[in-house]
Amino acid sequence: MAEKLTKKERMKIPRVEMPEQDPKVRSHNFQEVPLGLSEEQALLEAARCLECPKQPCVAGCPVEVDIPGFIHLITEKDYAGAARKIKETNSLPAVCGRVCPQEEQCEQVCVTGKKYKPVAIGHLERFVADYEREHKLTQVPDIAPPTGRRVAVVGSGPAGLTVAGDLIKLGHEVTIFEALHKPGGVLVYGIPEFRLPKNIVQAECDFLGEMGATFRNSTVVGKLDTVDELFEQGYDAVFIGTGAGLPNFMGVEGENLIGIYSANEYLTRNNLMRAFDEDGFDTPIIRGKHVAVLGGGNTAMDAVRTGLRLGAEHAHIVYRRSEAEMPARIEEVHHARQEGVQFHLLTTPIKFFGDENGCVKSMECLKMELGEPDASGRRRPIPVEGSNFVIETDLVVVAIGNSSNPLIQQTTPGLETNRWGNIVANDETMATSRKGVYAGGDIVTGGATVILAAGAGKKAARAMHKYLMEEVKK
Repeated sequence: MAEKLTKKERMKIPRVEMPEQDPKVRSHNFQEVPLGLSEEQALLEAARCLECPKQPCVAGCPVEVDIPGFIHLITEKDYAGAARKIKETNSLPAVCGRVCPQEEQCEQVCVTGKKYKPVAIGHLERFVADYEREHKLTQVPDIAPPTGRRVAVVGSGPAGLTVAGDLIKLGHEVTIFEALHKPGGVLVYGIPEFRLPKNIVQAECDFLGEMGATFRNSTVVGKLDTVDELFEQGYDAVFIGTGAGLPNFMGVEGENLIGIYSANEYLTRNNLMRAFDEDGFDTPIIRGKHVAVLGGGNTAMDAVRTGLRLGAEHAHIVYRRSEAEMPARIEEVHHARQEGVQFHLLTTPIKFFGDENGCVKSMECLKMELGEPDASGRRRPIPVEGSNFVIETDLVVVAIGNSSNPLIQQTTPGLETNRWGNIVANDETMATSRKGVYAGGDIVTGGATVILAAGAGKKAARAMHKYLMEEVKK
């Protein structure tokens, strides 16, 4: 189709919108909200790509996907080939096609987007990854001859999975250590089924297994084995991708009442331990009728939309800044509003009240106003005196960010950390202060996105390969 149209005609094709479940229906189920593009829709959207010679979209992708290349293969109806083209640099296309913030990266610099809406790169990535998987067309890529080098990857989130995939293709033996009983890290415990079905994460992990990765689940490095003991066991290099799984709390009165969860615990119980499936799993979780989620990021949106699906009659987002400062994706905020979530912006809790059983029943809040920008670049919220009011709530989820789990740092002498407890790593190589030890993802940056973690894994893999081949003697 693209060959038959002029450049101007292709640019004028309206962007194809992803079909979605009706908000009134989906707010009561955990099925995926966006339904995916049809073949006809994918071909129409692919025709909008101008295949620019300078390819700014590739430069905007943290994992350097050949975006015009895979989209061109779609126009030729070679959908499995398009998926393989993505996998040349990105081991997780079905995941990234769903949760990557393309609007801030590749799509933000799309040339078509300068005059019209940008090409829906994420939708097309999801389409080809799903097509390849559903039609059982996945193929193990060419693997270099064995190098004899062994690598331990600690953590199976997006950073760990990416570094593992890249190193396996280069001929190294890779073992992935995961503390939980299923691989995937934040992809399985943090992101709800309605945004990222867990069978898709498992399929991506299974594919790495077919490539040659060994998974050791339920293995807490720092407890069962330290990083130094991994070296003693014969590993030549270690990558640390343990994420930022230590929840932050506000420290206000009443925060220890029953019914106040960290977002990590609340989402892990529901996503990984499948509390929403009462027939198949016996995972305890409080199903509040008046749910209040504190925070304005993607995790907060995930938590409040989960609360709705678990039976809440009223679901509230309480955020101390305005919507302009809200870090959540525009799409996630839009979906939450569609589903009936109430937003209390420029609002912060100052006290929680409990009933005679020690369960939360309400919270006192203050209105805020924005002052000068703080270190994050966002305007600092300032309390408005005398603006106190009360919100009734029987379930509160605190989603104001996470800190790094200190276990690896505490058990690895000589591993440099910063004042927040994150591991210090070189921006380009992801090398740490310990020789042969690399780190990437949220354990280095603090809480960020899936694709940025994957990008760190890609940088680390390049540097680790050089180290393994040039400095490790066999």
